Amino acid sequence: MSRTGISLALLSAILFGASTPFAKLLLGTVDPWMMAGLLYLGAGIGLASIHLSRAVLRLPEVEAPLRRSDIPWLGLVILAGGIGGPLLLMFGLARTDAANASLLLNLEGLATMTIAWLAFHENVDRRLLIGAVAILAGAALLSWQGRASFDWGALLIAGACLCWGIDNNLTRKLSSADPVQIAMLKGLVAGAVNLILAFTSGGKLPAADIVLAAGIVGFLGYGVSLTLFVLGLRHLGAARTGAYFSLAPFVGAVLAVTMLGEPLSAKLLIAGCLMALGLWLHLSERHDHEHTHEAMDHEHRHRHDEHHHHEHGSDVPPGEPHTHWHRHTPLVHRHPHYPDLHHRHGHGHGH
Repeated sequence: MSRTGISLALLSAILFGASTPFAKLLLGTVDPWMMAGLLYLGAGIGLASIHLSRAVLRLPEVEAPLRRSDIPWLGLVILAGGIGGPLLLMFGLARTDAANASLLLNLEGLATMTIAWLAFHENVDRRLLIGAVAILAGAALLSWQGRASFDWGALLIAGACLCWGIDNNLTRKLSSADPVQIAMLKGLVAGAVNLILAFTSGGKLPAADIVLAAGIVGFLGYGVSLTLFVLGLRHLGAARTGAYFSLAPFVGAVLAVTMLGEPLSAKLLIAGCLMALGLWLHLSERHDHEHTHEAMDHEHRHRHDEHHHHEHGSDVPPGEPHTHWHRHTPLVHRHPHYPDLHHRHGHGHGH
């Protein structure tokens, strides 16, 4: 199976995971609502500069643009992932330490997988489920405070993960379009809304150096990370991209211990081992069976591989990869695959 999607999802996870302890450092001086706005606005402005530079330099279009039919999906993505998720995360971070928060973010992968399985009927086998249970056990251990009580910060972060699980599955509907454009619009709209909410609740803009730092963290940890995540969705589907994204909390937890001097507790180590087991089970999965491709018309960046045997009109740009509307004729074959853009089929009990 192609490793491109795995590499994209893991790099996305590393960037997002690293952003958590840096955001925690800045939260000492910035209101959580204001921080959520600055992070997303930094992502949006950074990606807007890339998007505009492509137009100025007249680089060839190799990604499919967003269409009018994509707007309702994009609106829901921004609401769940751009406004709800970061707000709950920032308020949760203010109430718990960064290492715990970083590892709790594994729940995002679990939420993504569960929604992909139950609502969008992606194939989730026993190996993925056992891995998910190991990740959930690690997250539950971290939030446990003794005497059957849970840390409110942990519950807020779990709520953020649910928002992002919904967001990831809705973004799957957009994954054939330009990922820079998707992440840019999400960053600009969500950033502006969160800043307005922060100002109306009495928040004040921090010093210029803090604004710049938050913008850089947002550009890399949210903007570039989300762009890579959308590309990962294109190759892997939502359940598996969410599973590989589970690396993010390990990056955050290690940085929190080394950067912020937070304690390396036994609870953190046991939770980390459980989560590492879950991630290994996800990474070592192999899915191979005879399957049927139904006829389909769509538009996305592609090369002429075994799934792309079609004719070109005179308006199709030369060279590969390229993007244009194309039709897939019915096809039956067998090879290792993920639930990517071309493998969203049902499964019998034998698969």
